[in-house]
Amino acid sequence: MVLLASAVCTKTGKTIVSRQFVEMTKARIEGLLAAFPKLMSTEKRHIQHTFVETDSVRYVYQPLEKLYMLLITTKTSNILEDLETLRLFSKVVLDCCKLVDESEVSKKSFDLIFAFDEIVALGYRESVNLAQVRTFVEMDSHEEKMYQAVRQSQERDAKVKMREKAKELQRQRIDAVKKGVRMPTSSGSYMSMTPVADSIYEIKVSKPETPKYTTSNKALKLGAKSKDVDLFVDQLKSEGEKVVTNNKTSTITSTSSTVQKDIHIKKEERLIAIVGRDGGVRNFELHGLISLRISNELYQKIVLQFNFESGNIPLQTHPNIDKELFKTNRLIGLKNPTKPFPLDSEVGLLKWTLQSQEESAIPLSINCWPSENGYGGCDVNIEYNLEHADLELNNVTVTVPLPFGNAPVIQECSGVYSYEPKKNVLIWSVAVVDSSNPTGSIEFEAPKSIASDFFPIKVDFVSKSSYNKIKPLEIRLIDDNTPVKFTSETSLYTGNYEIV
Repeated sequence: MVLLASAVCTKTGKTIVSRQFVEMTKARIEGLLAAFPKLMSTEKRHIQHTFVETDSVRYVYQPLEKLYMLLITTKTSNILEDLETLRLFSKVVLDCCKLVDESEVSKKSFDLIFAFDEIVALGYRESVNLAQVRTFVEMDSHEEKMYQAVRQSQERDAKVKMREKAKELQRQRIDAVKKGVRMPTSSGSYMSMTPVADSIYEIKVSKPETPKYTTSNKALKLGAKSKDVDLFVDQLKSEGEKVVTNNKTSTITSTSSTVQKDIHIKKEERLIAIVGRDGGVRNFELHGLISLRISNELYQKIVLQFNFESGNIPLQTHPNIDKELFKTNRLIGLKNPTKPFPLDSEVGLLKWTLQSQEESAIPLSINCWPSENGYGGCDVNIEYNLEHADLELNNVTVTVPLPFGNAPVIQECSGVYSYEPKKNVLIWSVAVVDSSNPTGSIEFEAPKSIASDFFPIKVDFVSKSSYNKIKPLEIRLIDDNTPVKFTSETSLYTGNYEIV
């Protein structure tokens, strides 16, 4: 079929909204629409026609209360396909408009045009249904929602910080008046807010230097953030955005940000898991690495102490690390103490690999229960359970394959979901899974499907928690045994996590 145009018009012939799908002049489309009520008036009133033809085109129409849903096609098009397309157009109008009258259709005219464009492209019908058209027109974006949440949270945090800074300045002015000291009017002379690393472990020095200015932690605290917002704030940081955040484990000191970043320890873990749909672990691998980066030549000769709570996880040291020192004192240092660590480059210190086929090793279990509903489709229930309560998993995404060309009908969902017809998958997303949100489920109906259509299921997540609990405790200089400050970061992510 070749569909020339679609329109919603009154029974007197007034066109409310019209959309043409092939190249036509304005005079041509106006002439075709104006001819329709004249053709209708020549028909007999007692016969209910669904189409009327002229020498060049065919009008296919359906009454909608006081209006007509009208399609203009070529005479060579298939009338059965024309009628099927007309029914879909009518469903779209009824779904979009609460009341099918002239004012409501005019109000929803742009929504109707967008929906019409999803049904027909370049004059040919697309293979879509009402549910798919509704999904395409809504263009509901989980990323946009989270971005708006981040922006709102940042605005609230900025207002809180501004109020607390104003209170601090007011207290300083009052103290200055009492002491008879004149305070500057500009707030630029006071300490500025700077981002702080995720975790700063500060080792107490026996004779600390007294700073000229003492900074109150309360003046730097921002409003509490939800966990899903924290995840996307971190993504903004990785994209180069300057975002001032407050972390529960951050320690704010009078030292500069340069000193805090002179020694940085990075801990990364990659998780690979293949789990059977009926239970049983086919493959589980955990690969971990701890690396060190030094950006100040004063701290190249150091020794590191870690808290080893790895259990049965075997640890391997770098060839240049003193293995005897590691075995006897659980310290990490170079074989030659006089030799410094490299400057401005990441050096691997420890690595580990854990393999298991025990179900207790899996941090997040996924249970998928598809059952045939007797209508040629399946009712599917998918549930996640956090098996390790000490972990906090962020941006958890469960990707479920679907039968081709059939959009799922969601009945219930913990979190958010999206359907991608091009990839033919259902994406279920949960911002945070932790001890306060250890379980959740999604339930949907998939037409024209069987139980095996929904596998393999792919799972992705990231985490600032670690599977292996080893962590840095203290770093000291070799020359005088002086403790030094350092920053650290931890990340756990999935490499290939599937339920097959």
